Amino acid sequence: MKRKKFLQVSTIAVTGSILAPQWACKPKSEQTIPMLPTERKNWAGNYTYKAKELHEPASVAELQELVKKLSQQKALGSRHCFNDIADSPGHQISTRMLNKVVEINEENKVLTVEAGARYGDFSEELYKRGFALPNIASLPHITVAGACATGTHGSGVKNGNLATPVVGVELVKPDGSLVQIDNNHPDFYAIVVGLGAFGIMTKVSLRLEPAFDVRQYVFLDLPMASLKENFEEIMAAGYSVSLFTDWMGEKVSEVWVKQKVEPNMVEMGSDFFGAKSASQNMHPIAALSAEACSDQMGVPGPWYDRLPHFKMGFTPSAGEELQSEYFIPMENAVAAMLELEQMRDEIYPHLLISEIRTIAADDFWLSPCYQRDSVAIHCTWKQKTPEVMAVLPKIENILAKYNCRPHWAKLFTIDPKLLEERYPRMQDFRKLADVYDPDGKFRNHYLNLNVFKG
Repeated sequence: MKRKKFLQVSTIAVTGSILAPQWACKPKSEQTIPMLPTERKNWAGNYTYKAKELHEPASVAELQELVKKLSQQKALGSRHCFNDIADSPGHQISTRMLNKVVEINEENKVLTVEAGARYGDFSEELYKRGFALPNIASLPHITVAGACATGTHGSGVKNGNLATPVVGVELVKPDGSLVQIDNNHPDFYAIVVGLGAFGIMTKVSLRLEPAFDVRQYVFLDLPMASLKENFEEIMAAGYSVSLFTDWMGEKVSEVWVKQKVEPNMVEMGSDFFGAKSASQNMHPIAALSAEACSDQMGVPGPWYDRLPHFKMGFTPSAGEELQSEYFIPMENAVAAMLELEQMRDEIYPHLLISEIRTIAADDFWLSPCYQRDSVAIHCTWKQKTPEVMAVLPKIENILAKYNCRPHWAKLFTIDPKLLEERYPRMQDFRKLADVYDPDGKFRNHYLNLNVFKG
């Protein structure tokens, strides 16, 4: 199969999705517990899993037995990826029933959850107990283990990706044994953002911070010329800042500024570098209802109810969309955006919306933000697969000069040899994965293509 036509689609966890009209969120009361159909698809419905069987262990002990006795296998989380990263030629093991909070250690300020726990499952309780996570994805409906394993992120000049607060994980190895990997272990920075190559995570421990509130403001129609002149100041205007654009009209459609509530804060004015304050709550796609979106207009609220773009009380229904995302060094952000703007006539017909965010550097070997402060350029596309897959190589060609790294769980067509050049620890990662999984029990088409045959 030609590389350009390979559709990478998966199921661990993906950062924020911008939903089109027929794919908007709906209240939990309208949801049913997902069943296990014969034909299994990812959340977006653009990929059908090839694994012959799906298993749903109800305990870690059951999971250990499955891992030990089964041949090729992969963990299946919230199915929120867009490529085959969580597929397997043999078996998938769902972590859906392993969703408990194991412990909130108030003395050490550490939260431990099972691998299938979603951010929205426990964040409110954390807040009530006086704690917070430093960041959260746009959608709180994704699993912690999956988000960390794929380098998924929130936003903020000083905020790292969602793996950054991890202080330890529990892993089931190919023989079914459990291993504890804390942040003093020599393999820690390979395994946390491990793409499922080392085993199946069963627990994740996260560093906590004191609870805080956030106020969110939205500004409309930021001139691209103003962004060019003031990019760093704009992106540093809040705890988390997102730019939404369709690349048309020489402007950024919406700027979402999420500010941490501090004593004696001053309200943001009606003008923000040439953008005007919104007069009502907005959806990232301006034409859509903001009912499912987190509250704006400067109204204070808990961190877990403002840092995501969408309310935790709304569960995303299966949506026909595609996603891609590329990470480039912070210093190249403006130049890259201006070049992509020149592609607007090719991008716009297939696009729902783009989002630009900042993420601080980290030390995880295969993190897209490995040792460099980054800007993520995210695109939520209409589900027009041939057209989107034809546009992606053109975008990647423009971003190649900036050594762009793709989000592992979204669509991309970058040659594996280029990926190896852009990840300095790729060879070390491969060698260590071979130590943990010498028989390739956790290998699949995705890993063989992008990591082990680069």
